[in-house]
Amino acid sequence: MICILLVAGHGTLLETHIKNDATGLYTHLTGIPKALLPGVGGKKILDFWWEAVNTRQLFSAVYLVTNADKYKHYERWATANDFPVENIINDGTTTYGTRLGAVADVELAIRSRGLQDDIMVIAGDMLCADQNFDIAQVLRFFRLKQGELAIYYEMEEGEKTTSRGIVEVCPSTHRITKFMEKPAAELTQSRLASVVFYCFQKKTLPTLTQFLNLQAGVEDRVLGKYLQWLINEQKVPVNGMKLPTGFQLIGQVGLSDYTKWLAHYSAKQQGCPARSITCRSYARIGIMGNPSDGFNGKTIAMTIANFWAEVTLLESQTLVLLPHPLNDPTEFGSLQDLYCISRKEGYLGGLRLLQATCKKFYQFCSKQGMALTKQNFTLKYDTNIPRQVVRFAIVSATLKCLMKFYNLTDNDLPKPIRANFVLDVESDELFITAGLQDRVVQVYEGLIYMDFSKELMDKHGYGSYIPIDMSSVPPFWLAYLGDPSDSGRIHSTVRQRWLSGDTDVIEAMKSFAELTDRAREALESRDWSKLAELMNQNFELRRKVYTDECLGPGNLKMVQIARTFSSAVKLPGSGGAVVGLCLDSDKLVAMKNAFQEAGCVFCHVVPYDPCSAFGQ
Repeated sequence: MICILLVAGHGTLLETHIKNDATGLYTHLTGIPKALLPGVGGKKILDFWWEAVNTRQLFSAVYLVTNADKYKHYERWATANDFPVENIINDGTTTYGTRLGAVADVELAIRSRGLQDDIMVIAGDMLCADQNFDIAQVLRFFRLKQGELAIYYEMEEGEKTTSRGIVEVCPSTHRITKFMEKPAAELTQSRLASVVFYCFQKKTLPTLTQFLNLQAGVEDRVLGKYLQWLINEQKVPVNGMKLPTGFQLIGQVGLSDYTKWLAHYSAKQQGCPARSITCRSYARIGIMGNPSDGFNGKTIAMTIANFWAEVTLLESQTLVLLPHPLNDPTEFGSLQDLYCISRKEGYLGGLRLLQATCKKFYQFCSKQGMALTKQNFTLKYDTNIPRQVVRFAIVSATLKCLMKFYNLTDNDLPKPIRANFVLDVESDELFITAGLQDRVVQVYEGLIYMDFSKELMDKHGYGSYIPIDMSSVPPFWLAYLGDPSDSGRIHSTVRQRWLSGDTDVIEAMKSFAELTDRAREALESRDWSKLAELMNQNFELRRKVYTDECLGPGNLKMVQIARTFSSAVKLPGSGGAVVGLCLDSDKLVAMKNAFQEAGCVFCHVVPYDPCSAFGQ
């Protein structure tokens, strides 16, 4: 791969403004080309790009194309910055009116130096908002997609489409479906702006000459119009890669543009020298339909404020994952203490969840064409979620932090895809067998109806997820074993039977889905008696499919306690806890005492509604 830095533009407007500035503040910048003006952090704009590409492992050579008018400036810069002077290419122009155009400058570099390789082309006089993105990720994505590549970013408020090349990108294939050079706002809904930051395959380079032969005027010999021609007319596959940053000072700009954007980006950098981000995800209870989420069924689940996982990310020099003092112990009072803790808690704390999420996040962004900045951080977590209620909310909380840290939005990682991501962390990285229900409700938050039908999953890769009004929910209760048994056996051989076409299992999963639809109606009509009846039916169906031996004595004991007091009851997850609905307040108090006397922990469920004042 060869890199070509373009700095051959004649900055007539900016130079004129600097020369004529009455304040005298910019006198020392008179005559200096735009690329050598101070950028963010005091570095020259070109310094940043040279540091980004000055890596022999990535580029076999780097060339700089400039004009005759500013050649001496760049020659002096090259000797001061260890740039090979012999790699500076002079296009021979001295005025804006005699300019060649960016496409001709690229073609000159290729032809004059006999370049026979893939090339990366960058405008070396662009001001980049973030000085830390990893250019190696751009090259990896270029090679992964095996096609041309154009970098784009999401425009900030106030930026106009008429000043940029605008792209429309297919979210699944990352192919640019349309390129518009400086279109009017009414011609596109896209706010994705392409800049002069491209990767071209060796086989595509002859199209530069072909394009130049079609353009008589220099105003058409710009790379934006070349990309528009290449994509829209020649139908050459060009992929898009998003950088979570912004670019400014593109083309002809004035002094006010330079000072405004330099101040804006500098303030951003100085305003958060060590960002701290804290995100929470809440535990959930399966109200109806589980465990059919893993079997193309339907479920209803709700996040609860009683239990949560909280992850804090702090920007740091190196990437550090901090173990939790209780969940990831590394120091013990004695060998007996180690034995007792390990026997009760096992060896699987939350640290592995942080690490697996970070690993999967980097992998996901690389495959999705999202280059991440080269910033490090320290991650730590805290949680009060009992093992019986499942602690994988740590994964979704970590993902929230990473998205905020790297400035990724819902457009980059939509909620349905986010739920799939969390499940992939657990299944692909940690080899945990699970369904989508928990991940969906922790991403969407609130009371969620979920349809995982095969038709939807095959078509979209995710189901239909519909929030249910939480302005009034019944008084659910939750109980869990004080000394939990291994709930991992709860799924038994049901999945194997389902995959092999066992009619009993298939019909049971259909029945779970029917119960869920009826429960949704009961919730929306606030028919709590009907809902309680359906919860009992849900448990009995699960008991029939999974058998008492699989459910385990601890779970059955809790169910029996609840039924003694005429309370509806079912398993909210894979085991170790039960959720119920008792409409008799007197019996509810007596039942609570009975659970506590049996060695269980009992609590009244506090729904977590993201739309409420509490949720915010």
